[in-house]
Amino acid sequence: MEGILLFNDFKVGSYRGDYSVIFTPWKTQLKKELSEGDVVIIDANIIKLYPSVMDCLSDNKTIAINPNETSKTYSEIGNTIEEVITSGFSKNNRLIAIGGGITQDVTSFAASILYRGVDWLFFPTNLATQADSCIGSKTSVNLGSYKNQLGGFHPPRKIVIDFEFCNSLEPIDICAGLGEMMHYFLVDGEINPSSFIHIIEDAKVNKKTLASLVVKSLLIKKSMIEVDEFDTGPRNVFNYGHTFGHAIEAATDYEVPHGIAVAYGMDLANILSVKAGLIDMTLRNKIRPMLRTISKSKDLPLIDMVKYFEAMSRDKKNIGSETKVILTRGLGEMFKTTLVMDQETKHLISDFFQSKLYSVNL
Repeated sequence: MEGILLFNDFKVGSYRGDYSVIFTPWKTQLKKELSEGDVVIIDANIIKLYPSVMDCLSDNKTIAINPNETSKTYSEIGNTIEEVITSGFSKNNRLIAIGGGITQDVTSFAASILYRGVDWLFFPTNLATQADSCIGSKTSVNLGSYKNQLGGFHPPRKIVIDFEFCNSLEPIDICAGLGEMMHYFLVDGEINPSSFIHIIEDAKVNKKTLASLVVKSLLIKKSMIEVDEFDTGPRNVFNYGHTFGHAIEAATDYEVPHGIAVAYGMDLANILSVKAGLIDMTLRNKIRPMLRTISKSKDLPLIDMVKYFEAMSRDKKNIGSETKVILTRGLGEMFKTTLVMDQETKHLISDFFQSKLYSVNL
């Protein structure tokens, strides 16, 4: 990224005490943070993209992981923890995560259960982690084929954000990050979709605009998690688009990146909100182009609706047989409710994919 982007550091309140989010060059900060005995868990792709990182890590045990769903399974994380313990790691040492969401999940979960909890630091390297998951405390890992069914809350002690990592992102990765950010902006309700679409388009090519959206997204999320860190009430609205998006990921074997799946999911949530009489189609049509400028970066393959509805039924937010989703009464007015999965609703959801309703105003 050309030039230096300056943003104010901030702290996030947590049950474990405040933790810091700082904006600074990653390599300089990494050298400052590493102590003898700390173990680094790093995305193998980061080593390929930034080979000089190994110069910083020569004195510390380093575990490179492949950023795939297998790496964050409970059994595989057990192997990673065993490797950490074998290195001589003690309770006063720290785990250092460098990578995206998979690396975060592996490290945060390992830190939460190792010696009943150890400290960890995070250097997020993609937009989704920088703008969203790096704060909020959640740990989520897979059990076999069941995605994100195990976890808890164990925030890092410090998060180091360097927008240099945006320089190595592909356009689809930028759109995936923007898709994740969009659910915060819509839940916050302080944007005009008709004009904000131009900001999104600019953010795809202008790293300064992109970075400012990352900070905006984090501050919106910070305000909510400090009220409901354990996601038992108000914070539920941040699942807007996610039940439908997670099912897209599962039904396509994760061919569709998470943030893009969420962009599709938000439009589906809006159409279902229209069906329920909560909003007018005019509002859905006003929001849709803004979401579509993100989701069009990855066209959907043919969706197996049997797999899709099975994935929805397994969503971890469900209660018993009730399918829990976030619908909306308007910008900034999202709420959690039970979706009645009758034939009419299933037909509408199927039509959303088969007739590509996401690509047109209705």
